Amino acid sequence: MIDWAAVVLSVELALATLAVLIPLALLTARRLAQMRSRAKPWIEGLLALPLVLPPTVIGYYLLVAMGAGSPLGRWFEALSGHTLAFSFPGLVAASVLFNVPFAVQPMQRAFEAIPLEIHEAARCCGLGAGRALWRIELPLAWPGILSALVMTFAHTLGEFGVVLMVGGNIAGETRTVSISIYDSAQSFDHAAAGAMSLLLLAVSLVTIAVSYGLGGRPSWRGRAP
Repeated sequence: MIDWAAVVLSVELALATLAVLIPLALLTARRLAQMRSRAKPWIEGLLALPLVLPPTVIGYYLLVAMGAGSPLGRWFEALSGHTLAFSFPGLVAASVLFNVPFAVQPMQRAFEAIPLEIHEAARCCGLGAGRALWRIELPLAWPGILSALVMTFAHTLGEFGVVLMVGGNIAGETRTVSISIYDSAQSFDHAAAGAMSLLLLAVSLVTIAVSYGLGGRPSWRGRAP
């Protein structure tokens, strides 16, 4: 009933996306939290575009950028012997881009919530930027970082439009669980479509619960029972 090959591929895609995106998003979020510039809203708006643009629009531009006729596509094909579009590496690249707001925004809010006095105390103690990040900021911002991890993972599992545009529907290489659900529904295999949809529904519910729990933790911690 369940296309486990598609499920495994989706999990591999989500893990690869996290491995590439989270370190970059962490540095970006921290920089945005500290930024005091008129350009900040424009940068934030640019990073948030995947939230408002239709997935087919994002997928189309990524397909053009990764196609065999593009400089990036020609470079990748010369390097690997394979096209970037309609391949797993192409899916990872696309997934990183359309998940940027899901990774950056929770971490940025977490870094912005750290009081200014803590940063000043770290500087007074002689901590450099790297040591302050590792020893002070990351422990304080970890709920936002964990929320970004969870949201990015779940969003990658359920993405359909961008994945279909960039990766197509190649079994074992680009057919994710969301595309497998679509195929099952198109072929009237409602049992398989229902089982896989229920799986994604459960993952989404757990994701939202974890995200809300992390976001609300400071408000209930320490309250009397």
